Amino acid sequence: MENWDDYRFILALDRSGTIRAAALLLGVTHSTVSRRLAVINERYGKPVFERSAGGYRKTELGEELVEAAQQMEGISFSADRRRKASETELSGPITLSIPDVLGQYLLLDYLADFCQQYPDIKLSLLSSYSFADLDRSEADVVIRGVAKPPDHLVGRRLFPYALSYYCRRDYLEKTEPADRRWIAAVTTSGIPRWIADSPFPDAPVSMMSDDITLRHKAALSGHGMVRGACYMNDPEPDLMRLPKSPAPFPVADFWVLTHPDLKNTPRIKLLMRFLAAALLENQDLIEGRHGTT
Repeated sequence: MENWDDYRFILALDRSGTIRAAALLLGVTHSTVSRRLAVINERYGKPVFERSAGGYRKTELGEELVEAAQQMEGISFSADRRRKASETELSGPITLSIPDVLGQYLLLDYLADFCQQYPDIKLSLLSSYSFADLDRSEADVVIRGVAKPPDHLVGRRLFPYALSYYCRRDYLEKTEPADRRWIAAVTTSGIPRWIADSPFPDAPVSMMSDDITLRHKAALSGHGMVRGACYMNDPEPDLMRLPKSPAPFPVADFWVLTHPDLKNTPRIKLLMRFLAAALLENQDLIEGRHGTT
């Protein structure tokens, strides 16, 4: 194998399973992946990948090369983290992985202030609900509300975010009891279990969506009742908690985390302190102590 690029192509095809998906993963054309695969197969005198139903699968030789490529990739990521860790100035790039709604509804102004205060730090936001892989340098810092993050990550555990039940302020007045509906996340069971413990356990679900913001906007527009995060819903003047709602219930603690290799990097430490302070400043709102009916 002559260069790291060949290993990148092998990993991409192994992870994606098809030429087209590998091309998208690498940001190249379909024909580029096909040509590179042909060159690699020719170099070894036998196939590294073979066609299978719906895509490609690695051969016995391919398994050995994928394992070697993974080791090389890990060394590359480790070297990149160590390079970042050696930088002592409050400048340079940081990628922050953050749930989309947390950025939109709570931390947007804080993040803008951070960028203004530290213009030499180039902050990139990765909006995602999946846990970014810090070992693979998908992000440098993550904020997540989880029960148990990966054990090897380091950072700070804060406090839980809470949920409650909401509707538009005029929704109950404008709808007859038989016409009231829930807006809920998509579930395999069809009816979310939490509805049984809600103020309206007999109301059916009218709309299901896997988009948290869409559910929030639907409730805000008066299309139904919703269970949502207090920090999203309590500040909305046109929303209210449903009558006879129980106290907001905690879901999972917020964590601000980074990779151990980056924990002493000045700009990383600065951002993590900044984020923790911003969340602590809004603790009452996040835990549901600012809501009114």
